[in-house]
Amino acid sequence: MKDIIKPVIVLASICLVVTTVLACVNSVTAPIIKAAEEKNAALARSEVLKEARSFEQLDISLSAGVTGVFKGSDDSGYVIMSQAKGYGGDIKIICGIRSDGSVEKVKTLLHSETSGIGSKVADNKSGYNQKYSGTTADSYMNVDAVSGATVSSKAYKKAVGLAHDTKQKIKEADK
Repeated sequence: MKDIIKPVIVLASICLVVTTVLACVNSVTAPIIKAAEEKNAALARSEVLKEARSFEQLDISLSAGVTGVFKGSDDSGYVIMSQAKGYGGDIKIICGIRSDGSVEKVKTLLHSETSGIGSKVADNKSGYNQKYSGTTADSYMNVDAVSGATVSSKAYKKAVGLAHDTKQKIKEADK
């Protein structure tokens, strides 16, 4: 019996110490990580809607797939964060839509698409996201899919469509 109890106590003690250390490290790093995420989000908003000097987060009912809506200062437009299910997981984007309804810029925030195939769609370096610049709610569907990455292309297009739909809902609510 002693041969069983002693290893259990030692193992439980090790787990308790490790858990305590991890909790302490998390309490120190969590605020730093949150501040860095907020800074990166603010930079991304400024990047996709350059005319806006500041942003106000809107407290509105969000559709499924829309994760955040920000109004740019001086009626410059809106920044909408949305996501759609791609081949390898969710593709999360941030989309700047000018007050006239045209897309200024779309940027991928996060994706887990297959490297070299689906990543051609989701990677900001590939240039696929630039094809949406200047499109409107009526024309974004005309952007061609990337060959071999149809599922990822459809997901990206759906995320952009969610941004357009959200902009339209805001416009209708303002009437």
